[in-house]
Amino acid sequence: MHGSWRRHIWVVLVAAGAVAFGMVIAGSLHLTPAGLAQRAAPAAAATGARSLTLPSFSDVADEVLNSVVSITSTEIVKAQSQFNSPFGSQDPFEFFFGPRGRGTPQDRKQIQGGSGFIISEDGEVLTNNHVVSGAEKIQVKLRDKEVFTAKVIGTDPATDVALIKIEDKKKLHPLALGDSDKARVGDWVMAVGNPLNFEGTVTVGVISGKGRAGLSDDPNAASLENFLQTDAAINFGNSGGPLINISGQVVGINTAMIQPAQNIGFAVAINTAKEILPQLKATGKVVRGLLGIRIGPVDQDVMQAFHLPSMEGAFVQSVDAGEAAAKAGVQHGDTIVKVDNEPVRDPRDLIGYVSAKPPGQKVRLTLIRDGKSREVTATLGTRQGTTETETERAGSRGASRQKLGITVTNLTPDLSQRLNVGKGVTGVIVEDVQDDSPAADQGISPGDVITEINGAKISSIADFRAELDKTKKGDYIRLYVRRFAPQEISRYVVIRAE
Repeated sequence: MHGSWRRHIWVVLVAAGAVAFGMVIAGSLHLTPAGLAQRAAPAAAATGARSLTLPSFSDVADEVLNSVVSITSTEIVKAQSQFNSPFGSQDPFEFFFGPRGRGTPQDRKQIQGGSGFIISEDGEVLTNNHVVSGAEKIQVKLRDKEVFTAKVIGTDPATDVALIKIEDKKKLHPLALGDSDKARVGDWVMAVGNPLNFEGTVTVGVISGKGRAGLSDDPNAASLENFLQTDAAINFGNSGGPLINISGQVVGINTAMIQPAQNIGFAVAINTAKEILPQLKATGKVVRGLLGIRIGPVDQDVMQAFHLPSMEGAFVQSVDAGEAAAKAGVQHGDTIVKVDNEPVRDPRDLIGYVSAKPPGQKVRLTLIRDGKSREVTATLGTRQGTTETETERAGSRGASRQKLGITVTNLTPDLSQRLNVGKGVTGVIVEDVQDDSPAADQGISPGDVITEINGAKISSIADFRAELDKTKKGDYIRLYVRRFAPQEISRYVVIRAE
């Protein structure tokens, strides 16, 4: 009995030793079966899948924050009368009996904040138009807390892009502008700015969509929209800040968010801004070429009905009579597949290309009609935007307010007729006069027409701004002012610039 028990113990020990010895030998020969985790990598490699590691944005953020600025814009909101009567803005009792001791409505300051980023060593800053539009004063604060007063170089309400400039004796650190066309859905991005006054805030996400449009109620602006969608958090105050890729390049300008959705934000594609920067620097506004057609995408039904080879191109739904496309022979039902040497994959390709060209430029269109390819040449017209006057006004309002105490706008044919302005008179019309300004002291009133500054004739806000920019604080400015109602009066007004 005891002998049998000992034999069993001995057999077990010998078997255990054999197993251990076998595992050592197999391990040394790499014969041990791979574990589940070890098998995953070869399997992933075999299927072409990529293993991903989350990037660290700390180094990129530290570098980018040196070039992101905080923007504060101040607008003077004119006081509104509480009365609306045949006596105008005046209380009828006051009209007959004089003031009744009630306080006069006062203008008030409206301050809003946003973000921006430096794009040149000499202080050029990109931001959103809605951050600076209508501002009387714009202040820019750098990361080192230094504050500068900025001037508006140019604005484009249609794309919500603005270029402003600060003067700093030292060289600043510009951000590199990337290529938003190469950005892909799923790419990591970082939104930088000053949301809700929390300066230097960084949020991280991915590009969740491209080519988004339809955010504007203005059809002229909607057709130009080209937003990147991102789930990197964008809040009030982020507007105008950069959307950065993992290489530290700007791929977008943070612009809007959708409420009550969570983390659906939009940024103007940086290529859109790059296309209009030369015009913003040169003229302060953007003038775009126009074909005069209504286009849509080529879907499957259009492709089959019109016997098209693919769903690429811009399908012409209608042609405006008398415009560039009509004069070139473009017809509804045509599909434009190429402009000059650039392929047109969708309507946005055509809109972007044509809008970047100046009026008068010739473009060659390759189109398909009745299954056959043909070419026509169109001379672009001028795209009229409902915000053109707004663009010019925003670009000039700050300087005229600060130096003269007035706001001016273009003298349009409609305004000329309403104000009984004489034929052939050119200039700008005074839209508003600040009560405590030098212009008010000299008797300038809304409705007056300024036709000269320092002897130079002016016919537009651009002329007005150019002449005013030549003056500096303390200079005497000679204005030739004409008033046409109730009777015509023309006179010189001399104002010392503040």
